[in-house]
Amino acid sequence: MPPCVWAAGRGSAVERLAGLNLATTVVTVVLLLTAQGFDRSSFADLGLVLAVLGPAGTLVFARFLGGRSIEAPDTRRTHGKA
Repeated sequence: MPPCVWAAGRGSAVERLAGLNLATTVVTVVLLLTAQGFDRSSFADLGLVLAVLGPAGTLVFARFLGGRSIEAPDTRRTHGKA
């Protein structure tokens, strides 16, 4: 898990996205294995919810925190210049 946190905390946007995806996968697997090992359904519920919300978190990260694309048009105002 420390490499996931390191990648998600530092580096380029692509490295942060990879760290987020890997951390989500690792935590999901750990929760599901813990649920199976201790026979606790609440851990399985948490793992399944995380498995569903993980891709949504990736999309939110890519949309709002990932930066602008090179092909994106420049929408900044020119302050009266045409």
